[in-house]
Amino acid sequence: MINFEENHIHIVSFDVPFPADYGGVMDVFHKIRTLHDCNIKIILHCFQYGRAEQLELNKYCEKVYYYQRKRILNPLKGKLPYIVSSRENSDLLKNLLKDNYPIIFEGIHTTFYLSHPDLRDRIKIVRNHNIEHEYYKNLAQVEKNIFKRIFFKTEAHRLKDYESSLLNATYVLAISQPDSIYLKSKGVNARWVSAFHPNDFVDIKSGNGNYIFYHGNLGVPENNHAALYLVKEVFKLINLPVVIAGSNPSKELKKAVRKLPYVTLKDNLSNDEIMEHIKDAQINILVTFQATGIKLKLLNSLFCGRHVVANKQMVENTGIESLCNIANNPFELAEKSFNLWEKQFTENERKERKHILENKFSNAASAEKILDLLRRDEKVRV
Repeated sequence: MINFEENHIHIVSFDVPFPADYGGVMDVFHKIRTLHDCNIKIILHCFQYGRAEQLELNKYCEKVYYYQRKRILNPLKGKLPYIVSSRENSDLLKNLLKDNYPIIFEGIHTTFYLSHPDLRDRIKIVRNHNIEHEYYKNLAQVEKNIFKRIFFKTEAHRLKDYESSLLNATYVLAISQPDSIYLKSKGVNARWVSAFHPNDFVDIKSGNGNYIFYHGNLGVPENNHAALYLVKEVFKLINLPVVIAGSNPSKELKKAVRKLPYVTLKDNLSNDEIMEHIKDAQINILVTFQATGIKLKLLNSLFCGRHVVANKQMVENTGIESLCNIANNPFELAEKSFNLWEKQFTENERKERKHILENKFSNAASAEKILDLLRRDEKVRV
């Protein structure tokens, strides 16, 4: 039995975590869903900046609070990272102080009150989704808008300085093993807990698929950069049907796609539609130029898709390298795609995925890691 009274925890989310249609909120929502299945009573706190209140969350939570994210006229001003200072809200602190339950802060974004003296004796867990200063530095490198580029660079510097605040956490849950190693080197009490995701078991269709598939939130500079790379450098080398899916594609990407008649761009698909495309594809192709964290789209593609072609940065140090076909330049990516186009996905490949994914990356196992930390910590009390 868990030794904290009534099995209650607070979860502070950087965004409204439903619908679970992009990486960050996917981890939050499926963590909530899985902890609920473990009979944990969740008090959820959500910051809003474009998403409405969601009745679906009431199915999994005892109480859901919503807070408006602050609008700061000059995001370059101040020492604190903008993603942190814009989530200051005194009502959040008041609600956290109504009891003495453990708190999970989702992302460094939500940690404005992590070092607050009134929370000094609380169990405080921070879910670290990325090494954020590295993530923002990489965003700056691919961003073409000069004002956004300046913001990303400024934010990266502030996040690097702010990283020491994680020393105030009882535990930090790193989303990848390399991130855990890095945080431990900084004196942080880090543990590796893999990403939560929609898949409770491996579910791969038999037979062959109909296209090569790339997906991601195309409004994020990293994903737009990857999609442009694939279209301009890889897909031009092959004459096979390709589908690219994601919200807010750039004008440059739309223009590049129009030059290749066998490439189709689909925007604003629902999460269910994305998952169906993953399942129906012959090949899910995934590239990134940011080797940070673990990509939820990689886990989704391995749990539900047939062949996965990925570059080194996408899979390195994830523990699932053996499940992917790794290619590191346009010629290799095109060659792997050709070789896999008519290749059946075998039963042995399915068994290997099932063994690795359902053991090492299961939601139930990740939830158990979190609950074990709470069981073992003698300070957990009400």
